Amino acid sequence: GSSCENCDFETDLCKALHELNLQSGWIRRNGRSGMGPPYSDHNGNDSAYFLSLSSEMRSSSATLRTNVFLPTDEEHICQITFHYWISQMSGTLMVGLQKHSEDTITNIWQVSGELQNQWKANTISINSTEKYEV
Repeated sequence: GSSCENCDFETDLCKALHELNLQSGWIRRNGRSGMGPPYSDHNGNDSAYFLSLSSEMRSSSATLRTNVFLPTDEEHICQITFHYWISQMSGTLMVGLQKHSEDTITNIWQVSGELQNQWKANTISINSTEKYEV
């Protein structure tokens, strides 16, 4: 069976993400919030919610962590598909992997310097023989 889970932020954060502490710079909002683009989600829905960096965070970084995922194997690979919007030339979006036996976070994907002002989608596949967070 598929253990796929959709993370849409409509009611709150989805189960995959740690509950955010509000100092982390992320805001749950929609296109009607009056905070500038994007004015809709990736489906063009202006009332659908997404996470956005607050304008005070222009020069620093903010992290989103998932809950702990179980190890992967031949039958259970992990694929995460996410939609993203970059509205600053200087911004960098990175996806990191932290295995439970390691203190360090390994960068497994990043995009920067693309002022697209449009929603883009990306899928990453993860293999890990131990529990991990993304």
